[in-house]
Parts: sequence; structure tokens; C-alpha cells
Amino acid sequence: MSVNDPIGDMIARIKNAAMRKRSKVSTPASRMRGRVLDVLQSEGYIRGYALVEHLDKHPEFEIELKYFDGEPVIAEIARVSKPGRRVYSSIKDLKPIKNGLGISILSTPKGVMSDAAARDHNVGGEVLCRVY
Repeated sequence: MSVNDPIGDMIARIKNAAMRKRSKVSTPASRMRGRVLDVLQSEGYIRGYALVEHLDKHPEFEIELKYFDGEPVIAEIARVSKPGRRVYSSIKDLKPIKNGLGISILSTPKGVMSDAAARDHNVGGEVLCRVY
């Protein structure tokens, strides 16, 4: 099955698994998805992820979701830049999410990073998603 928006597909899978209180969710593997998962892991929104190789199928990432007091750590995750409407932001236009309690994940010339890291590196880019 062909997916036009791989990041949007991964976000939908994470949302659905969190709603159903699943401990793990799998998604097809790609470099971009891996970089977004790296940011989610470093910011503490997921426990981790692992690459699972199958003999006949495409490799997958198995994502371990994180919970605190029975509630998912990811309260909301939303796609911002979509294939039909790309959203770019300069460093001065990046606003804090939920007064600093959330993050934006950006694709910058220096790689995929959180909004705080983008401010540190003084680069803007495409806003992939927001997490809080």
C-alpha cells in the first residue's frame, strides 16, 4: 500500500496506539521517520524504538510508547506541514508550544531537530509536527 504522507501515517499510528493504551506500535522504517523518532526519544516522549527486519517484507520500526500514571506522555501530536501545504518557519517566528511544555519538530538544513535545538543552532526550517 502506498502512503503519500509517511510522517502523517506514523503520527496517526502513534495517536491510535496511545488512545488504546498499547505499549508498542510498529510503522514502516525510513530515514526521516527514524530522525523524527530520535527527537521524540531524546525529548522523552517515547521510551525508544527498534528496527525490526523481516525476511520478505520492508523493515519496520517498533516504537515503545511512554506512559505516566496510566496516561500517555504524548497528550497531543499533530502534523503541521503536509504534502498539500508546506509550512516553513524562521527562527524568530518559532513560538513556544504550551508555554514551553511542548515541542515542535523541524526539518532544518542541519538535520531534524526540536525547536529548542533549532534556536540553539539559529536555524529555521519546515515545521513537521507539534507534540505536547
